[in-house]
Amino acid sequence: MDAEQLRECGHRMVDFVADYYKSIETFPVLSQVQPGYLKKLLPDTAPSKPDTLEALFDDIREKIVPGVTHWQSPNYFAYYPSNSSTAGFLGEMLSAAFNIVGFSWITSPAATELEIIVLDWFAKMLKLPSQFLSTALGGGIIQGTASEAVLVALLAARDRTLRKHGKTSLKKLVVYASDQTHSSLQKACQIAGIFQENVRLVKADCNKNYAVTPEAVSEAIATDLLSGLIPFFICATVGTTSSSAVDPLPELGQIAKAHDMWFHIDAAYAGSACICAEYRHHLNGVEEADSFNMNAHKWFLTNFDCSLLWVKDRSYLIQSLSTNPEFLKNKASQENSVVDFKDWQIPLGRRFRSLKLWMVLRLYGVENLQSYIRKHIELAKYFEQLVIADSRFEVVTPRTFSLVCFRLLPLASDQDDGRNLNYDLMDAANSSGKIFLSHTVLSGKFILRFAVGAPLTEEQHVFAAWKLLQDLASKQLESS
Repeated sequence: MDAEQLRECGHRMVDFVADYYKSIETFPVLSQVQPGYLKKLLPDTAPSKPDTLEALFDDIREKIVPGVTHWQSPNYFAYYPSNSSTAGFLGEMLSAAFNIVGFSWITSPAATELEIIVLDWFAKMLKLPSQFLSTALGGGIIQGTASEAVLVALLAARDRTLRKHGKTSLKKLVVYASDQTHSSLQKACQIAGIFQENVRLVKADCNKNYAVTPEAVSEAIATDLLSGLIPFFICATVGTTSSSAVDPLPELGQIAKAHDMWFHIDAAYAGSACICAEYRHHLNGVEEADSFNMNAHKWFLTNFDCSLLWVKDRSYLIQSLSTNPEFLKNKASQENSVVDFKDWQIPLGRRFRSLKLWMVLRLYGVENLQSYIRKHIELAKYFEQLVIADSRFEVVTPRTFSLVCFRLLPLASDQDDGRNLNYDLMDAANSSGKIFLSHTVLSGKFILRFAVGAPLTEEQHVFAAWKLLQDLASKQLESS
């Protein structure tokens, strides 16, 4: 790599990205292209001769950008956020420049040691129990996604249980979670060999904002014990995808402890909010957890991917995931004087992800990050009040963090409880290109989700989104 060429190209790329962010509000938030659009615009084969950077930029502007859904747009309110920031972007650049493959300490000591330090910092910000720190038996690691985090936790729990009950007991192992738990748990069970019929998705309580009840979990466990099955894993959620419900951690933790079960907490979305003192109580009960996960790449200004996983006893992960081929052996690893994160994850290779999180923490500081979270929650409160003030709409579940679940009330003549009415409202809003929001179904009702969390979102964007929804609703109701 030629240094001067990199300098010139790097400047042009940074200018391109800056111009993109400057004009991001001019693009449709949700890409409006049709499936297969790009195949019609690009050649069938790779170029035999090198192209110019300018020609490449032209193609990005004209062919790629139209097919991008703009997650960083201030008018993005779908799913949950996926934050980017200057600090996160710079961290990604630096990681790409070093381009290490940090599977073991020796491959880049700074990568392993910075990750350990930054995960300890973050654990202290969340006030996690000291057992989750690297100075104890536990520690933290950056996984790619929460899907990977729950999978490695499940594998560790499975193998711990099989060592106790014997390998032939696999068919008897049972997993418990709310029916609001993210679908990544079901995929993890498929990969881990847990029988589909042994995955208990316990019905959440609509009267508790769709959190699961301890009584329902206990009842399911008792039934399975009578059948000779082995309950071994409970997954609780802090901030469910559909409604940002918070499962009762203290009670579920006690149930897991009473039955010698692994207790995993998925706080992928709402974990970020818990660095604020007024939201930390949502993590009460984490003391009983064996593993805890949150995504810094969702709502913490850290570019994707950066999913933080802590375990109370790292030996369970290592026993399940460690391999030690001759070609990877080295003095530091053989002496057990270092951490080799390859033994804490599914893949061998790993990126230098801790750089971007370190840079976010250093260039923003905890106080500014707390203010950032609080601002989004205040904007969600503002949107919630706008919905409440319009009698044609209803807020379906109480707002806990920065997600508002709402719907346009069905007409008396509706045969589907407003499903088509709200689907058409969402489709019209998204097709306008002005905003992007997504949906869920709760108790059979089609619900619109308005998740505030994009870095550039301000009050005027929330208000404009609401006015658009109101205007579109008026047109729909007039034509009904």
